[in-house]
Parts: sequence; C-alpha cells; structure tokens
Amino acid sequence: MNRLAALIGLLGLFAGLCQPATAAGAGHLKLYTVIGHFDTVKEDLVNAITSHGLVLDHNSYISAMLERTGKDLGTTKAVYAKAESLQFCSATVSRRMMEADPANIVFCPYIIVLYTLPRDPKTVYVGYRRPLPVGSQASKASLKAVEELLDGIVKEALNLK
Repeated sequence: MNRLAALIGLLGLFAGLCQPATAAGAGHLKLYTVIGHFDTVKEDLVNAITSHGLVLDHNSYISAMLERTGKDLGTTKAVYAKAESLQFCSATVSRRMMEADPANIVFCPYIIVLYTLPRDPKTVYVGYRRPLPVGSQASKASLKAVEELLDGIVKEALNLK
C-alpha cells in the first residue's frame, strides 16, 4: 500500500508541476518546466520526436561545450547543470513552409532545448524558438504549423496532452 500511495503522490506532483515557464521577452520562445530527471525528460523528447516519424539529426551537448571552452577562456562559472539541444526536421512541414516562401529556410532545422540550472537540477526546462509569423498568408499558416508541431512534441514528451 505504501508503494501505491507514493506512486499516486508522485503522479500528482508531476501533473501539478508541468507548466509554462515565464521568461523575459517570452514572445520569441516557448518554455515549459517539469520536475524530473534530465535524462528521462530527454528520452521522452526523443521518443516524441520519433513518434511523429521524424529523425533526430543532431544532439548538441551545450553544457559540456561551455564547461570545456570556459576553461580556455578563464571562466569556470557553471551556467547549466546540464543543457542539450535536439535538432530535427520534417520533410512535409518544412516543404510546405519553404514552398510558401523560400526565405523560410531560416526556420529549418527545428531545435528543442532542455536544460537544468546548477542551483536546481531537478527542474528541467524544455523549450523552442517560436517561428515568427512572417510573409504571405500561406507563409504565416505554414509557420504556424511548425510551431504547432514543436509544441505538440514538447507537450507529448511532458505528458501535457
């Protein structure tokens, strides 16, 4: 019985803590927070990306890069406990976006970031850059579809759907 009560308590805690984070200048990004383990959240993001039939092209290890280059630059301040970005594209969504306006190539590939801060490694931030609704109506509609794809992936990974 104790295990069941603990599990129910953890599920309730998780559900209550998945929420959009606030950030300065939040118009350019969408950021969510969740209490959890970085590696678990990353695995859930990768699964959500692949469940949409998308392929993860690249994984950038941002916190490791900052730690490595910080030593060379003479600074050891830890910006993140862990930070990575996941890069991918969608042939279907990207094609529509670029057919609507070839200049929309600047919005591809898509990147979702996740990170934790040194002072609070159990809070995982997950977000993406919001594509600006620019150009013709067709361009704006295609960029809205990009944002819906990114938001859907994040919400699926964080179990917010």
